[in-house]
Amino acid sequence: MARIKGAVKAKAKHKRTLKLARGYRGARSKQYRAAKQAVMRAMAAAFAGRKQTKREYRRLWIARINAAARTNGVSYSQFMHGLKKAGIDINRKMLAEMAVNDAAAFTKLAQMVVS
Repeated sequence: MARIKGAVKAKAKHKRTLKLARGYRGARSKQYRAAKQAVMRAMAAAFAGRKQTKREYRRLWIARINAAARTNGVSYSQFMHGLKKAGIDINRKMLAEMAVNDAAAFTKLAQMVVS
């Protein structure tokens, strides 16, 4: 059986990596080895960044809910506990949206929780 050389696959792999490294400074966008390391690091940072974004949004929602709840005379933890006890299942994103854009509805929720 004839020997198959790996040049075509290697060239394709190098092109793929160098395409991902476009826009990087210096050798990182020109040389395969430097580009490979830079791309690996960038991909790891991008993965971590996506998780970080989710955390930051959750913190923002909680801060907004807490501020709105306190204007209605109840703390965030009491408000969330009251919602769970009352069987009201609304996620934090929607609660924060209500707190900012629909204060009247949020006030009704807070009154249901308190009573």
